Amino acid sequence: MNFTAGQIADQLNGTVVGNKDVDINKLSKIEEGKKGSLTFLANPKYTQYIYSTDASATIVANDFEPTEKITTTLIKVKDPYSSFTTILELFNDDKYERAGISDKSDIHKSSIISKGSYVGSYTTIGKNSIIGNDCIIDSQVFIGDNVKIGNKCKIYPGTKILNDTIIGNSCIIHSSCSIGSDGFGFAPNDDGTYKKIPQTGNVVIGNNVEIGSNSTIDRATIGSTIINDGVKLDNQIQIAHNVEIGENTAIAAQSGIAGSTKIGKNCMIGGQVGIIGHLKIGDNVKIQAQAGVTSDVKSNARITGTPAISYMNYNKSYIHFKNLPEIVKKIDKKD
Repeated sequence: MNFTAGQIADQLNGTVVGNKDVDINKLSKIEEGKKGSLTFLANPKYTQYIYSTDASATIVANDFEPTEKITTTLIKVKDPYSSFTTILELFNDDKYERAGISDKSDIHKSSIISKGSYVGSYTTIGKNSIIGNDCIIDSQVFIGDNVKIGNKCKIYPGTKILNDTIIGNSCIIHSSCSIGSDGFGFAPNDDGTYKKIPQTGNVVIGNNVEIGSNSTIDRATIGSTIINDGVKLDNQIQIAHNVEIGENTAIAAQSGIAGSTKIGKNCMIGGQVGIIGHLKIGDNVKIQAQAGVTSDVKSNARITGTPAISYMNYNKSYIHFKNLPEIVKKIDKKD
């Protein structure tokens, strides 16, 4: 894919300072920029690299003014980070322009593959499933019976989407995810063994959802496990049966949410967070990494620790905690 700096500036509503005709054919980090590459400067701590980078063009903020000589062409925009994300999407989309159905796929005759969609080799699609327009279903994907996938979705290799799952438009599901497997439901018997509780529900995923590799979302016992519009899940996340995650909530890697917990809108949940079942977490909540959440959380709270408490209270407590050895020494001397 080849552009000029001027063409990229037009895409971003930016202005060019330097050679608007310089050729761009790849992207790079600013410290690793080479001739023909486009990079960006958003974090001030990387400013030093703009004076040494060999990148042909660099996206910078409108108010950026160099204090030393530079060789890179500048593309000035309102928000460099957001603008570079737009260019990443442009380059990435070019890699995935595929269509057609592989003759090595196995698609039941009752299922529908809509216009412009691609199905890769060794992919299996069960009975009465519907794949929307312009989807990419990569190789070695399993899609069960009665599954509905909206338009412009990307399903990466090795993912399993089990029976009755519903997925909205413009979703991305990365490699080796499991969507719609049984929830963890067992009833103890008198003899100490367990009886499996049938999981009769499904998973419903909204629009513009992204799910990272090796994540699992369990079907509901009754009803639906729901991932609402705009949710972003990192790699290796476990979502249990009957969980509901509100719109535009983002969850980092290796977090786990137990059954029937409801999480609000626009929450940010750090890595390795554990949340027990049957809780209600409000909107705009921020949960720090490795927190253990064991009780309901009100909207707009910021919590950390195990069991999780207010972020500010935790910091105040930590000041005393780290001073405990000295405090103990003083007590011992008094004794």
